[in-house]
Amino acid sequence: MKSLGRVLAAGMALSGLVCGAATPASAQIYRWTDERGEVRFSQARGGAVMMSTPGPPTPSAPAPAETPASTVAPAGAARIPFTPGRPIMVSARINGSGTTQLILDTGAQGTVISPTALAALGISYRNAARGSIRGVTGETSVLAVRIESLEVEGARFGPLMVISHDAGLGSGTDGLLGRDFLDNFIVTIDSSSRIVTLTPKK
Repeated sequence: MKSLGRVLAAGMALSGLVCGAATPASAQIYRWTDERGEVRFSQARGGAVMMSTPGPPTPSAPAPAETPASTVAPAGAARIPFTPGRPIMVSARINGSGTTQLILDTGAQGTVISPTALAALGISYRNAARGSIRGVTGETSVLAVRIESLEVEGARFGPLMVISHDAGLGSGTDGLLGRDFLDNFIVTIDSSSRIVTLTPKK
């Protein structure tokens, strides 16, 4: 059986360091009055302020209200919930009608759907292409069939040639959603929110 690929997303935050040089003991401090009549102190006359006499507090602008993160995917994108440590399951709509249950697999080059699921969806084998796939148990002959569209939670692509093959993934799983579909989107796996987002590439 073909092993499933897994993507671990890691976030990295970059922060800047503000370094201030120490003032030499011999540096001269100037006392001066600005245009508003406030007394200032600095290393150079009219230079950067190091210290100032207390003055009336300046009212601060109110902080802008925080906008909650949107839980709705933009048009053409998909938001797929998942449970960490378990396969990411998607319900894929084929040709705008019936659905099939697939495992999202970024390690699979092509999308694989079992012959039983394809038959239930009424997919024709009239112009099927012959080929083979190689796994840990050896090489297997397969057929590739054309579907007009594949859609996952609003993320849609087609036409597409999918591989008709029973990958032996267990009850309730019809196959793999591979890179022939996924490469048309930016795939973001957010483990903290447990959401996979598929955003169409521009």
